[in-house]
Amino acid sequence: MAIKFSLQKKDKLARAGVIETAHGEITTPVFMPVGTCGTVKGLTPEMVELAGAEIILGNTYHLMLRPGAEVVQNLGGLHRFMNWRKPLLTDSGGFQIMSLAGLRKISEEGAAFSSHLNGERRLLTPESSIEIQKMLGADISMCLDECLSWPTDEKRALLSMRRSMRWAARSKAAFCEREGYGIFGIQQGSVFRSQREESARLLLALGFDGYAIGGLAIGEGQKTMFEVLDYSLSLFPENKPRYLMGVGKPGDMLGAVMRGVDMMDCIMPTRSGRTAQAFTSRGALNMRNRRHREDARPLDAECDCYTCKNYSRAYLAHLTHAGEMLGATLLSLHNVHFYVSLMKKMQEAIRRGQAAGFADAFLEKYSSVETDFEENT
Repeated sequence: MAIKFSLQKKDKLARAGVIETAHGEITTPVFMPVGTCGTVKGLTPEMVELAGAEIILGNTYHLMLRPGAEVVQNLGGLHRFMNWRKPLLTDSGGFQIMSLAGLRKISEEGAAFSSHLNGERRLLTPESSIEIQKMLGADISMCLDECLSWPTDEKRALLSMRRSMRWAARSKAAFCEREGYGIFGIQQGSVFRSQREESARLLLALGFDGYAIGGLAIGEGQKTMFEVLDYSLSLFPENKPRYLMGVGKPGDMLGAVMRGVDMMDCIMPTRSGRTAQAFTSRGALNMRNRRHREDARPLDAECDCYTCKNYSRAYLAHLTHAGEMLGATLLSLHNVHFYVSLMKKMQEAIRRGQAAGFADAFLEKYSSVETDFEENT
C-alpha cells in the first residue's frame, strides 16, 4: 500500500480528511510550509512543528545542486539531514526550471539547464527527478512537468501539456512503490478547459496516489484561477487528495478549499516575515510603519503563537528597524502559524458543516492592505 487518503467529511465541495504516510498522518485541508533547500527559511524544524505544521515541502532542483542528492542519501535522507520527523513532499523541480528562462532548454528527453550556482550543465529527466526524490526520502514525490509562464497561447499550452503527460507516464513508471510512499500526477493545460480535461483523463489512466493542479497562481489572477478550479477539481476522484501548487494568499486558500482542494503550499509566510510583513486576522501589517513603535499589543489578539504570546508589536518593530535577524524569525514563525492555523480552523468548520460561514466571516474582517482599522481597537 502506498499512501492512504480517507475522506472523512464533506461540506458541499469542501473536504476534511486524513493522509497516511510513512512518517505520520496529515489532516486536510492542510497548508505546507516551503523548505526549498532543506530548511523553512529562518526557522528551526522545532519552530515549524511548534507552529503546527504537519508536512513541509522540499525541492528537487535545489537539493540536487546543493548539497547533492547522494550526500543527503548517505547522511540518512532528508528527514534525518534536516531533523524533520514528519512527512515531506518534494516538488519535482519543474517550476524552478521554468524560472531559469535563458539558462535551460526543454526537449522530449527532459530539461537541460545551466546551474544558477556555477553554470554547470545538467539534465533533469522524469526518471532522474523520481530517483532524486527517492534518494531524498520524500513521502510524496511529484512527477516532472513543464511549467509555462503567464500569459501563454493555446497552441503552446497544448504542446506543453501533452509533453508533461508523457513525462508523467515516465515518472510513474520510474517510481518504486513502497508502503507509506506515494507519487502525485500534475494536471496542466493553462486556462483552457479542453486541455485540462485531456490532462486529467491521461493522468487518471496512469493511476496516481494523488493529483495536483499545476500551472496556476502564476499571474492569471484569482478570478481566473477559481474559474479553472471550478471545473478542474471535479475531474478527479473523491478518494484521492488534491493539491493546488503554489497558493497563496489567505483568500486564495479559503476559496480553493471551498472548491475541493486538500493541500496547498507557498513561500509567502516566510518571505513576508523577512520583509517585515505580518498576517493577522484583521489584515496584513507592515512592521516598518511608525505606528507600531510604541504599541504594546501583540500582532494579533486572536493568535496563540509563540510570537504573539511573548512579544509586542513595539519590540518587533524595533527588531525590524534595527535589522536584527530575530525580527524576521519571529515574524516568520507567526506567519507560518497563521497559515497553518487558518487551515486547521477550516478543517473544524468543515466538520461542523459551517465552511462557507467561516470563510465569509474571515474574509469580511480580513484586509490585504494595512489600514487604520486598529487605531480604535
